[in-house]
Amino acid sequence: MNSTPEKPTVSSLKASIERVTSVHRWTDKLFSFRTTRPAGYQFTPGQFARLGVVSGEEILWRAYSITSAADDNELEYFLVQVPGGQFSEQLKNLKPGDPMLVEKFSYGFMTTERFVDGEDLWMLATGTGLGPFISILQDPTVWQKFRNLILVHCVRNADELAYQELLASLPFRPQLAVGGARLQLLRATTRDTRVAAGNLQGRITGLLADGTLEAAAGLDISVEKSRIMMCGNPEMITATRELLHQRGLRPCRRTVPGQFVTEDYW
Repeated sequence: MNSTPEKPTVSSLKASIERVTSVHRWTDKLFSFRTTRPAGYQFTPGQFARLGVVSGEEILWRAYSITSAADDNELEYFLVQVPGGQFSEQLKNLKPGDPMLVEKFSYGFMTTERFVDGEDLWMLATGTGLGPFISILQDPTVWQKFRNLILVHCVRNADELAYQELLASLPFRPQLAVGGARLQLLRATTRDTRVAAGNLQGRITGLLADGTLEAAAGLDISVEKSRIMMCGNPEMITATRELLHQRGLRPCRRTVPGQFVTEDYW
């Protein structure tokens, strides 16, 4: 999703000026931040917002998935600092109180509403592709709709495994636990040789192809029961899509129910 510059004419903005309320640095490249929420702003977990920052005489726009819960009074985003990136360079020194433009509408179709049936929800993420799943997993209806929730997060090094405390706490939230679903967190690293206990080693595609993911979860991926969401590196999504096609799974279409949906994060 590329940044789009335009002249900052406030009168024509389809956005509101919000304020950054907090910034959290996960690593030297990964960070998340929260802003005030525009009045009346609505979104479905899994969707993204368009954010804008003023750069000289232009406004730069970029789309980011919302990580906060749908009923949160703030909006949160999970980002990677791209060296020389036109937009992320503007956020290098982001701090509470800074202004942030937020478009008045949310976007995207990677939501659990796309699935009309299924028992097991697999969420496959690389890097900051984790973002939308943080929001989805805070939605009580998801815990009611599925029997098993399996989040797979693949990163290069273990220190990039963000949001671990929040994720571990979800099954203990009464409003989620009442739904009856079981949450499994499967973590994988591709470069870190000091693999922590319980973490997997390798890329999502390799772990899927050799059966490691299913063995770790104790669940088979099937047309009948499995519904899959993928977000992150487009190479991962393309390769995973092909593996799923080989198993008979198909993407969700507007008029035809399917077994998986995707969101590229590049």
